[in-house]
Amino acid sequence: MVSEVKAVSGRGIPLVGDDIDTDRIIPARFLRCVTFDGLGEHVFADDRAALKGEHAFDQVQYQGAKILVVNRNFGCGSSREHAPQAIAKWGIQAIVGESFAEIFFGNCVAMGIPCVTADSTTVKQLQEFIATNPQVSVTVNLETMQVQCGDFSAPISMGEGAKNMFVSGSWDACGQLVAHADQIRATAAKLPYLSWSKVAAS
Repeated sequence: MVSEVKAVSGRGIPLVGDDIDTDRIIPARFLRCVTFDGLGEHVFADDRAALKGEHAFDQVQYQGAKILVVNRNFGCGSSREHAPQAIAKWGIQAIVGESFAEIFFGNCVAMGIPCVTADSTTVKQLQEFIATNPQVSVTVNLETMQVQCGDFSAPISMGEGAKNMFVSGSWDACGQLVAHADQIRATAAKLPYLSWSKVAAS
């Protein structure tokens, strides 16, 4: 299927710090939006304002990065789906971290953004490699369960269920429906209660 996510490659962006919660990722005042469009420009809005251009998401060398490298308990706090949406709208397609809050992780899976874990040493090395050479290519490979950054390679982890959803493309519920439209119509035609309204109308 076109929704299969077997590997994500691109430049990385390091975001150092434990327990970065969803209110820091996208402050509550931005939750009033009707759609998620435009959320990317407000990701980490308060942190970026406080750091006056020194936040990783503002630094020129990280613009266009696709892989976010974070530390422990990323995405904790409220369950707002706007947090992973804002990260995705900025351009992030995969996240490597020490650990993720469960609901944040689930929201990312539903959007097709793999969140893989690695030990603290690996994460720190990745963050340092990227900071030293922002142009280096990072690859998160869900088939080999390895992250590669230049000559550096290390194992990553993800629950088997989530991994299989990405590799098979079954994470994409809408895509599944579209791909099986003919079978859905065939099944619907056999369901007696779907024809009741037609009988009543005639």
